[in-house]
Amino acid sequence: MSVVEQRYRAVLQVQAGVPVTEVAAQFGVSRQSVHTWLNRYREAGLGGLVDRSRRPVSSPDQMPARVEVVVCELRREHPRWGPVRIAYELGRLGVEPAPSRMGVYRALVRHGLIEPGRRRRKRQEYRRWERDAPMALWQMDIVGGLLLADGSECKVVTGVDDHSRFCVIAAVVPRASGRAVCLAFAAALRAFGVPDEVLTDNGKQFTDRFGKGGEVLFDRICRDNGITHRLTQPRSPTTTGKIERFHGTLRREFLNDAMPFADLAAAQTALSAWVVEYNTIRPHQALQMAVPADRFARRCEEERDLLPLRLPSVVRLAAVPDPDPYPDPEPEPGRLGEPAGEGVSESGPGWRWDGEAIEFERVVPPSGNVWVSGRQFWLGTGLTGVSVTFWADSQVVHLLKAGVRIKTVRSHFSTADLAVLAARGARKAGPPPLPAVEEGGSAIEVERTVNRCGLVGLGGRMVLAAEILNGRRVGIRIEGGTLMFFDPDTRQLLRSRPNPLTYDQARKLRGARPAGPPPHTCTAAITVQRRVSDNGRIMIAGQVLCLGRLHAQTVVTAHVTDTVITVELGDDRRTFRRTTDQPVRSIKAHRPRKAAL
Repeated sequence: MSVVEQRYRAVLQVQAGVPVTEVAAQFGVSRQSVHTWLNRYREAGLGGLVDRSRRPVSSPDQMPARVEVVVCELRREHPRWGPVRIAYELGRLGVEPAPSRMGVYRALVRHGLIEPGRRRRKRQEYRRWERDAPMALWQMDIVGGLLLADGSECKVVTGVDDHSRFCVIAAVVPRASGRAVCLAFAAALRAFGVPDEVLTDNGKQFTDRFGKGGEVLFDRICRDNGITHRLTQPRSPTTTGKIERFHGTLRREFLNDAMPFADLAAAQTALSAWVVEYNTIRPHQALQMAVPADRFARRCEEERDLLPLRLPSVVRLAAVPDPDPYPDPEPEPGRLGEPAGEGVSESGPGWRWDGEAIEFERVVPPSGNVWVSGRQFWLGTGLTGVSVTFWADSQVVHLLKAGVRIKTVRSHFSTADLAVLAARGARKAGPPPLPAVEEGGSAIEVERTVNRCGLVGLGGRMVLAAEILNGRRVGIRIEGGTLMFFDPDTRQLLRSRPNPLTYDQARKLRGARPAGPPPHTCTAAITVQRRVSDNGRIMIAGQVLCLGRLHAQTVVTAHVTDTVITVELGDDRRTFRRTTDQPVRSIKAHRPRKAAL
C-alpha cells in the first residue's frame, strides 16, 4: 500500500465520523499529521496528499553563483590547491561573502573537481611541539628523487627552521656523503647564522651513534660552533615531522612534475627558485596561512661578530673554488731560462690528461678489497700489503703485480673519474699489458658450452663469458688480446673479453681449428616495450633511462641498437646514448601491480 493511499484512507475515515485520535492511533501518526492531511485534501484533492519538497523557500547562507564560479576557476588554474588554500585566496581577493572551507569543499564536489573523501579513522595522538623563536632549532634530513638526463638520481640536503618552517637548506648533491652534507650545512650557517640546536635522524652522515661511537665531521662542526646536536630515537620519523612534511610538499609540488634536468647546476637553479616561492609566497597552514618568511629572522650582525663561524679545515678548503686541476708547469729552481713546458715528463707535474689511459698504484688492504673512486676491486687477502699497478681507461682495467697482469675487468670509470685520478698523481700509461700475437700466428676457434655460472674452460683456466649465456653452446674466436664469443650457427657476436692465452697456449686447446671469418654484430634495432615506473624511469639492457614522472605508469616503445636507445613518447622521440653492453632480456612491458584491496 502506497503512502498516498494510506493518507487517503485516513481522510475518508475522519470524514465518515471516526474521531481523529482513533485514526491517528490506527495509522501510527500524530493528530497534527491527520489534520494536515485533511487540510491538504480540501485544498488540492488527492494530489495534495503527495510528499512535498522540504527545501526551504530561501537560503541566505547559500554560496552565491558568482563566488562558486571563482572557486571553480581557482581550482582549475591551480589543481593542487585544496579547500583551505582556496578559501584563503578568496579572502585575499576580497570576495564577499567569503565562503567557509566546507562551503568550498562542497562546491568542488558538486562540480566534480575533487573526489569526496572517505571518513578517516581517528589518528594516533602525537605530542606536538614548536620552538618559541626562530634560529632556536633546525631540522635536517636528506631526500632523493631528483633525476638527471643521464639516468642518475641526485639527493637533496634539506633543512627547515622549527619555529617558522623557513627552508634554510636545499642543496642538490650527486651523492649524500658526509662531506656533501657538511658543505651544505656550512653554507647555511654562513647565510643565516648559527642556530642553538640541530635535530637529525641517525644517518651516517650525521652521527656514528650505531657505529664505533666516534665523532663524524657533522658533530665536529656542531661542537666547534656551540650547536647542540639532537638525535631522534630509532624508527620514530614523527620526531622530525616538520622536515618530513617539507619533503611531502617538495615531492608533490616540485619533484613529481619535474622533467629530468640536464645537470646539477640546472637542478639547483630550479630548486632554488621553488624554495624562494615556498619561503616568501606560499602560505603555510601550520602558520595560520602566513608565509615562513613572516616568522623567520636570521642572526643579526652583532651576534655573528660575537660568535664567529668556525669550520674544520676540510670544509673550509672545500668551500673555496677548486683550482685548475692541470696548472701550467712552474720552472724548477736553476732552470728559469728554459721555455715553459720544456724538461717536463709526461708523468710529471706538468702532464695534462687528454683522454688516454692512465697508470697508478694502490696497496692492497687487509680486507683484499681495493677501493678506487668509489669502485671496488677484489684481489684477495693473500695480496695484503702488496703494491698493485692499475692500467685503466674508460673501457677496461688491468691489474698488475710486479709487471705481471693478474686480473682484467670491465672499466666503470667515467672520464671525470680518470681526470680526477690524473690530477691526483696518476701517470700516462704505456701499452696495454696483453699477450701479443706471435709472428706467423693466426686466429684460432674452439667451441665450448657455458656453465651455469657463465664460465667456460680454456687451457685449464675458467674464463668469464656471460651469465646469461649459461647452458649455451658458443664458438670462441681467439685473436691477439681478444676472445670473441659468437653463435656457431649465425656467427653473430655475443660477447668480447680480454684474452688471457698466448698463441702457443691457444694452439694446444682441445678442438682448436683455424678461424673462419670474424663474427658480425647485430645491427638491426630491437623493439621493446616498457612500463614507466612511478618515479618516471625505465630499464633497458641494464641501463636506467629517465623519462619524467609525467609518463608514470604508461607503456612506451623503445628501439635498441648497439649505440643508442630511442624511446617513443607520443609524438615525441627521445634518444639516449647506450652505456651498457648487456643483451635485451625482455621484450614486453611488465604487468602493472594489482591494486591493494
